[in-house]
Amino acid sequence: NNIPSICLTGNSDSNLRNTAIKDLESGKIKFIFTVDLYNEGVDIPCVNVELLLRPTDSLTIFLQQLGRGLRKHINKDYLIVLDFIGECNKHFNYADKFKALIGIEGDSVKEAILYKADTFMFYTGAPQNTFRSAIKLEYLVEAKELMIKNNIDINNVICHAPYIINLANNLDEHKYEFSKEFLRKELDRCEELEVKYLVLHPGSCVKIERNVAIDNIVRAINDITKEEDKCIILLETMAGKGTEIGCNLDEIAYIVKNVKNKIGVCLDTCHLNDSGVNLKEFDSYLDEFDKKVGIDKIKCVHVNDSKNILSSHKDRHENIGFGTIGFDTLLNIINNPRLEKVPKILETPYVMDKAPYKYEIEMIRKGEFNPNLINDIINN
Repeated sequence: NNIPSICLTGNSDSNLRNTAIKDLESGKIKFIFTVDLYNEGVDIPCVNVELLLRPTDSLTIFLQQLGRGLRKHINKDYLIVLDFIGECNKHFNYADKFKALIGIEGDSVKEAILYKADTFMFYTGAPQNTFRSAIKLEYLVEAKELMIKNNIDINNVICHAPYIINLANNLDEHKYEFSKEFLRKELDRCEELEVKYLVLHPGSCVKIERNVAIDNIVRAINDITKEEDKCIILLETMAGKGTEIGCNLDEIAYIVKNVKNKIGVCLDTCHLNDSGVNLKEFDSYLDEFDKKVGIDKIKCVHVNDSKNILSSHKDRHENIGFGTIGFDTLLNIINNPRLEKVPKILETPYVMDKAPYKYEIEMIRKGEFNPNLINDIINN
């Protein structure tokens, strides 16, 4: 109907992407059609309406779609989400997704035991809002007892910071200070839970220069951390989607070296692949990491396959062995002797609303790819 619009893909160059954003803001075009090219509602803050058409079974992706979109920026107080996933895919469990949005989570320890895992990652509340319930001592005692009985070392348990925190952008100083204060509260909650590590997405620069955004991250972490902190922040390596910070070693190294107090790094295999790291040469990457950052800073690894080709800068997780990274490559990373004592966390997508972790863990421990994994998950 002659409505001005543009379609962008992973092959679209950065100049075209930037021009498209400016044209959308000015009204020259009315629609941008794309998949996984921008952080929804963040890299284009003027967008106040999202139309979700992708029938995803991944709870992580669902939360990130909304969490990133709801992250606050200048003159952005709301986000309307028109979601047609429930109509497109009869298997999509909408109730579970809303349950996650309002922070009604299952028992992370019991789930980990069910999957026969020896560690797990959790959120202290819904990852895309600020509502937090008080920590109940009796629940904490019960959880610790269960972990001891099932050989889960609390020193290897990981917490993930909420998606709404963005330390990179300070165009609105009030919202920048809010991110800092909320992250400090999350650190305090982790200490109350006796958890040592809090994984953090470094943030998105949006409309400011990358070097300024990186210095904002350093300043924020220095402002809120203390020498006596028992829980430390782990910067997650990012895919380079939109204006994400932390998609290369130089940015990670700069932040680590300029933060005064203890800090670590969480590697994400999908993000590394999508950012341009050839994981078939993982030892070479570790050599470079050790030289620029220090391998002792790696405190966690998110093990995910990727739906995307190398250097796609997209960030779409895939089940182990069913993506472009491949089972053997991921198995070599998991079993790398230099990371032997580093906890590994699966963040792979659900299959028809069923958690894949029990089956993926079993496959990894056997050291043999199961081509029937997806069917096994669906049929059991």
